[in-house]
Amino acid sequence: MIHPIRAMKAKLVSVGLLLVGVATVGMPAFASTTATTTFTVTATVQATCTIAATAMTFASAYTGAANINATSTVTATCTNTTPYTIGLDAGTTTGATTTNRLLAGPSGATLKYQLYSDSGHTTYWGNTTKVVSGTGNGSAQAMTVYGQILSGQLPAPGTYTDTVTATITY
Repeated sequence: MIHPIRAMKAKLVSVGLLLVGVATVGMPAFASTTATTTFTVTATVQATCTIAATAMTFASAYTGAANINATSTVTATCTNTTPYTIGLDAGTTTGATTTNRLLAGPSGATLKYQLYSDSGHTTYWGNTTKVVSGTGNGSAQAMTVYGQILSGQLPAPGTYTDTVTATITY
């Protein structure tokens, strides 16, 4: 016969081993360790602008008796916070300047006109001076060009044209 205390100790050891076995089920055989690091993410936004313009057409037939006016729209689209200036050159007709532009007509005839940045026709819109400036906001920004043919000219009948280049500097 087994001594009752020894039998009890044997049962306790068996139960203890069973509990240790149950406690370790599902646990990895070794403890895991983690490590972390960081990295930098960068992007460069480059300043950029585009420019577009509509045609200017003097709708009234010029007779020389009165000034006639017309408008065009120059649109700048620049990245946000990008400062810019827009200049208008003298056009393609020989002898023109930014304060005295010329439309070319038949047989070398010309018709004087001006381009302004204000509706009162007081500020000439130049190419390197008297330019229009702004700051981009990422959206299209339209500026009106005010054109005027002054009265008192006596040109030959016909169609008169010129081509003006708008330049955006940013």
